Amino acid sequence: YIFIFIFIFNIFNMKYTNPFFKKRKKNYLKEIFQILNVKNKNKYKNILINDIKNLDQALNKDVTFFHSIKYKLLLNSTKSKIIITNSKLSNFIPKTKIALVVDNVLVSVAKVTELFYPNSLNDQFENNFLKSINKKNYKNVKFGSNVILGENVKIGKNSTVGHNTIIESNVEIGNNCHIGSNVIIKKTIIGNNVSILDGAIIGKKGFGFFPNNKKNIKYPHIGMVIIENNVEIGCNNTIDRGSLSNTIIGENSFLDNQVHIAHNVQIGKNCIVTGQVGFAGSSKIGNNVMIGGQAGISGHLKIGNNVKIGGGSGVIKNIPDNTKVMGYPAKDIKKFILENK
Repeated sequence: YIFIFIFIFNIFNMKYTNPFFKKRKKNYLKEIFQILNVKNKNKYKNILINDIKNLDQALNKDVTFFHSIKYKLLLNSTKSKIIITNSKLSNFIPKTKIALVVDNVLVSVAKVTELFYPNSLNDQFENNFLKSINKKNYKNVKFGSNVILGENVKIGKNSTVGHNTIIESNVEIGNNCHIGSNVIIKKTIIGNNVSILDGAIIGKKGFGFFPNNKKNIKYPHIGMVIIENNVEIGCNNTIDRGSLSNTIIGENSFLDNQVHIAHNVQIGKNCIVTGQVGFAGSSKIGNNVMIGGQAGISGHLKIGNNVKIGGGSGVIKNIPDNTKVMGYPAKDIKKFILENK
């Protein structure tokens, strides 16, 4: 069921073209060899590369990366012909692929991403805001005081935008949406009937960097946030955009106040997330999941469908479908109750 769930998310992910980051027009494989300090084979030097993407989304002319054995199934099915990896994992790369062997895979991915998207590390405020809101472009939309819009912002009919809210360029908001006051939205596409309460910040860059004694190396975030129909985002939520893939909030899911969602997190449909829950990067949450207050979900986990997680729990491993867990580390709730009588 988990693999079906991931497949559905990937289909949803791919139907949106990212309008938020400008890519270099031409990117040659020889440039990638150069910045990664990999020996350049002459027969490859003039090959044009389209983009850099995850294993499951990369196409024939994209470069991708393989940094953990747990992604072996995705490696075997990827359409990419060019794969960044390290010496320990290079034996898993099929001979039909081009393996770029490096010391640190994720640092190398960051370098290639910045090559393709030169402005990907810039997350400062925009200067190209509209001087005034043209009401003809936003029929049946109500704006509070001091609302600031970037260029090419789309807002559907019967929507409202509260006081002091900033919506940056190319953001799309559907019909019947209600955006609160003091909200900041960037790099985001929002469906219909969505409510975003006061103080939420959506689409900021993720907390991704590589520690270094002299200077920490930032990781580019060229993904976006996708919020499906009928979602509610509580007050003071922070939702980071994806690094290469997108952060997704599934249809009819409700998030309470002060929830933090890190980059690449994918939340399924009909989920309930209560106050002060935190999700680390790249975790995937199934449908009909309920999470109690102050729970923490570690990164790169898979939480199945119909899972219930008790308040204050610490989830550090995958959870199968139809499971109730609680505690730290989170375990079957019956076992937790017996141990804490």
